[in-house]
Amino acid sequence: MKKIGILNSEISRVVSELGHMDTIVIADAGLPIPPHVKRIDLVLKQGVPSFIETVETVLQEMCVQNAYVAQEMGSSSAAKKEELIAVLPNVQIKVITHEELKALTHQAKAVIRTGEFTPYANVVLEAGVIF
Repeated sequence: MKKIGILNSEISRVVSELGHMDTIVIADAGLPIPPHVKRIDLVLKQGVPSFIETVETVLQEMCVQNAYVAQEMGSSSAAKKEELIAVLPNVQIKVITHEELKALTHQAKAVIRTGEFTPYANVVLEAGVIF
């Protein structure tokens, strides 16, 4: 049994296979997921697991160079955006439209669906390199 880090086998595998500039999405329960993109569905019930809890867990193993959020997050879910900024202190956060964010999901290696019910609580994480 794995001792530390991400214990979810699908997330662990996806993160370990990421190359520079590959992306994954951590999404609220309502974000549409393209049928050709790997769906890792974690939602158990409303709020479980949370968006921020899932981001924090993925960041334990993933090197992130850029993050993309929808501009609507700032107006509809400002507190959630502030929490996200706090857990990504050394990452450039790029603000795009929600439609642009949904378009980015089509190139993602996976979308991790959380139990988050906060509107626009979605982030596209772009892999960096550790050297």
